[in-house]
Amino acid sequence: MLLKGKKGIISGALDENSIAWKVAERCFEEGAKFTLTNAPIALRMGKINELSEKCSSRVIAADLTSVEDIQNLYNESNDFLNGKVDFILHSVGMSPNVRKSKEYGNLNYDWLMKTLDISAISFHKMMQIAEKNQILNKWSSIVGLSYIAAQRTFPFYSDMAEAKSLLESITRSYGYRLGNTCKTRVNTISQSPTITTAGSGIEGFKAFYNYAEKMSPLGNADASECANYCIFLFSDLSRKITMQNLFHDGGFSNTGISEDIIDQFS
Repeated sequence: MLLKGKKGIISGALDENSIAWKVAERCFEEGAKFTLTNAPIALRMGKINELSEKCSSRVIAADLTSVEDIQNLYNESNDFLNGKVDFILHSVGMSPNVRKSKEYGNLNYDWLMKTLDISAISFHKMMQIAEKNQILNKWSSIVGLSYIAAQRTFPFYSDMAEAKSLLESITRSYGYRLGNTCKTRVNTISQSPTITTAGSGIEGFKAFYNYAEKMSPLGNADASECANYCIFLFSDLSRKITMQNLFHDGGFSNTGISEDIIDQFS
């Protein structure tokens, strides 16, 4: 088992469609012990307690924009895991502007700040508090979930594009720092559009999902395949991979146009 004896923290599992849910299931199958966390409102809406029972885990409510909540998350995780952690998954993102269908030229700036805090700055907070509390084992691995809108423009993605760009910048900066201090590696996975409860709520998602499927020579990577990639990054097989944004998208990121798309317009 790739993660036998490893301990970690997984954020963002809402229901069985969530990438984080699939990651938790695979971590458990590979022998890891971990805690699960999400915002209090998400815990009320989702099924995370079912996942906790299935994986012999513990659910700890935490708003990852709150330093106090993250500190409590680490304290409770340390008690449950009986020690430091070997991996952390940051799978949290939300834009009030997207949810409220605000056009990019008419953003609410208070909501923009909330988008950045929830979707990117929370990643920095998790690492800064982890570093200060010395909760990371040597050769641990931290993974965040990103999207290609950090590099390319997708109109429907709005201010989440800025959040993902910031997330990837934080990955490089903190990856360098943690690599020097405790050999911890930090990476993001730039995932295909994925059918999740959160993603499916974005206007135009179905059309773009189908477009990406036709553009990608291997097709879109689904949530279970992303979970497998996370397992690899948490495992000792990836010990020298850090500060990277790793595209996991069936080849979409390097494809200019496909025959399927050409045929559709011929």
